[in-house]
Amino acid sequence: MRTVKRVHPAFRDDIGDLVTRRPVPGPAIGHVGAFLFLNHHGPQTYPANNRGLPFGPHPHRGFETVTFILAGELAHTDSAGHASIIRAGGIQWMTAGSGIVHAEVSPAEFKRDGGPMEILQLWVNLPSRLKMTAPRYVGAQAGAIPSVAVDGATVHLVAGMFGEARGVVDSLTGVFLSWVEIAAGGSVTFSGLEGRDVFLYAVRGVFHVEGTAVAHFHLAELTPGDAVTIAADAPALFLFGHAAPIDEPIVAHGPFVMNSEAEIRQAFADYQAGRFGVAEIVEA
Repeated sequence: MRTVKRVHPAFRDDIGDLVTRRPVPGPAIGHVGAFLFLNHHGPQTYPANNRGLPFGPHPHRGFETVTFILAGELAHTDSAGHASIIRAGGIQWMTAGSGIVHAEVSPAEFKRDGGPMEILQLWVNLPSRLKMTAPRYVGAQAGAIPSVAVDGATVHLVAGMFGEARGVVDSLTGVFLSWVEIAAGGSVTFSGLEGRDVFLYAVRGVFHVEGTAVAHFHLAELTPGDAVTIAADAPALFLFGHAAPIDEPIVAHGPFVMNSEAEIRQAFADYQAGRFGVAEIVEA
């Protein structure tokens, strides 16, 4: 069984009026294998007539973004022609691959009326053989995401298999991703983790791994092993994923994650030359 090696706090790094916490990268941990970056926006309540989220058109290359909309709603558009508005309980999975421009903003209705908002965005690395793959996008509402109930926990299955259930996204690299709601006294065990990089982040409440408590806004770095059991004495919510190691250099600069400085320079050149295309902001 895996145990907790170290607990890493998420540090505040607000973006204007958007409450933002980031557990990784942090002072003591640069990444968790293929899991490169997590921004936890909110929880907070926006007033009526607000400006909404600030993520207008911007480029990416070489990795994937997975966005969990826990509260509120998020409008996505990109230069590959995808557009959707995903509401609470849904996800957006975007493969930037060879290069894409996307915008993530609040719909006009949310800016007019306001309301609660909490969003997680996770960056997942791609191996060199897939960094220049064609961009793709999956937007799934809550009702399309399988939910598996087990021992007082509900596993919302985004990618990978849990029991007989299959996630809504077929990952290019076999990544498993879920978020889990756990009731008081509940527990859940994930197995098949030998040799995998495991990502475990406490969003709400407190959970326990083999007797070690992990509170909300903390990332749990785990020891090696084939399985992990996560339990809670009171209601909690956490993000759980695992992926095969990518034994390659990671060279990240701004919105690009590649394997060399030369590839980063080429990404900037391609973007500046307009080769990523254009994303229009959707307001309705």
